[in-house]
Amino acid sequence: MEHNNSYSASYAAAGVDITAGYRAVELMKKHIARTRNAGCLDDLGGFGGCFGLPIAGMEEPVLVSGTDGCGTKVKLAVLMDKHDTIGIDAVAMCVNDIICCGAKPLFFLDYIACGKNYPEKIAQIVSGVAEGCVQSGAALIGGETAEHPGMMPAEDYDLAGFAVGIVDKKKILDHSKMAEGDVVIALPSTGIHSNGFSLCRKVFDIDNNNPELYIPRDELDGRTIAESLLTPTRIYVKSVLALLEQVDVKGISHITGGGFYENIPRSIPDGLCAVIDKSAIRVLPIFDMIAAWGSIPERDMYNTYNMGVGMSVIVPADQVEKALAVLRENGEDAYVIGRIVAGEEKVVLQ
Repeated sequence: MEHNNSYSASYAAAGVDITAGYRAVELMKKHIARTRNAGCLDDLGGFGGCFGLPIAGMEEPVLVSGTDGCGTKVKLAVLMDKHDTIGIDAVAMCVNDIICCGAKPLFFLDYIACGKNYPEKIAQIVSGVAEGCVQSGAALIGGETAEHPGMMPAEDYDLAGFAVGIVDKKKILDHSKMAEGDVVIALPSTGIHSNGFSLCRKVFDIDNNNPELYIPRDELDGRTIAESLLTPTRIYVKSVLALLEQVDVKGISHITGGGFYENIPRSIPDGLCAVIDKSAIRVLPIFDMIAAWGSIPERDMYNTYNMGVGMSVIVPADQVEKALAVLRENGEDAYVIGRIVAGEEKVVLQ
């Protein structure tokens, strides 16, 4: 699409090049096309994204929404000048939340605020968003890029978005059915995911572009600290949807900011407690490095990070083996980390 008549020299002099925005849209279209599904009704460029609701067979369809960003993980992407994976994080933080109540993601919209619109960089960011949408089965039906000169340095940007999903009301996860003896299963994370980066920045002196960030480490299988930290958040949508079809899932928690102590209790009803066996948790080396380099107490680590567990799922004891099999068939190296007992604390790590 040409925009020959849409150019303002005065606006450009103030720091906003609207033609760069048009160029960015053209560059991102090929990425967005990858995410189209049966619900998409129009092409990119309108004032609103339209999506047809797939409600066939549902008695009482319920829309579920989630919104989030990537936090200060973006700072590391800027320092490394690597922008094609941070969008996966933006999608993951939203779709992993809405799957916790059993909803299937339908579509996603992103918002990018930048100091200066570099079209190729914006297209790289959106390529990551599109990849996240492909992984979760959601369509990228729109978004916004806003140039904010004077509010942030030219190279900086922030990324956020929101997802909408759907679930039949009778299938919304109801943790009131949870009972003593149920079992807590861990779905491994890929690393830090998108939480606790303010602490990571302090521990590793990221804001000063610490040279230690770029040294390959044996404990990280030859990767650098920077590469490990920038690893995209794992998206659990397809594996969890498969699990929901075959197992009586009692509760799901997305382990994000607040770690185990904040997130697991959100899926536990009053009167019950998830007892987590710390020795069973497969803690990733990057977390050991954070704790050691920053002298971070163990409780603070479990109260900030996922420690290698990106999501927890609670199932009846007699369905554990089936649940593990389904998850492993769908790419998750799932394993048992705890059990449900009577108690008022909701979560205990021992």
